[in-house]
Amino acid sequence: MKFNNSVIRVSIPKELIDKAKDFAIAVVETTNYGDSNQFSKTKITDDHFVSKVGEEAVKIVFSEYADVEGPDYNIYEGKRKSWDDDLFINGMGLAVKSQKRTAALKYGLSWTFQAGNIRRDSILDNPEAWVCFVEFDDTNEGNYCNVYPAYQIKELKFKDPFLEKLKWHKLVVYARDLSVR
Repeated sequence: MKFNNSVIRVSIPKELIDKAKDFAIAVVETTNYGDSNQFSKTKITDDHFVSKVGEEAVKIVFSEYADVEGPDYNIYEGKRKSWDDDLFINGMGLAVKSQKRTAALKYGLSWTFQAGNIRRDSILDNPEAWVCFVEFDDTNEGNYCNVYPAYQIKELKFKDPFLEKLKWHKLVVYARDLSVR
């Protein structure tokens, strides 16, 4: 799954931005992140939007090298929610984690994994699983994303989040700890 060793900048077409926005607005009504102390619908909507934009960015980059399935824009209710991989690259699952540049300027460029007792990203329990990181540049026109190479979980260095209130519930991978050019 390692197709490149450097960060690739890609522009996301407006129709994909609009599709991600529509999805985020629709899916927020089916979510409940109270167990993560997240109650702001605006924040939850934005998180879903940024996630879908990141998935589209990875699809654009990886489509140059492989067959890519996804992202999934289906909206599932309650227990039917899908926790499957975000994309499938030549049939192999790939998780995608995204962060906005405005958040990176506050907290450092990083990507968050759920690691609490109630909500935990299952990928953390699979050292062979693959993940790709994306920075969505929301500070400039053009809808650009920086797509990092794919990593296996066993290659990553997990740390505590910047915000004290998120410790014990989340783990973070910081860009400064990744080996990229």
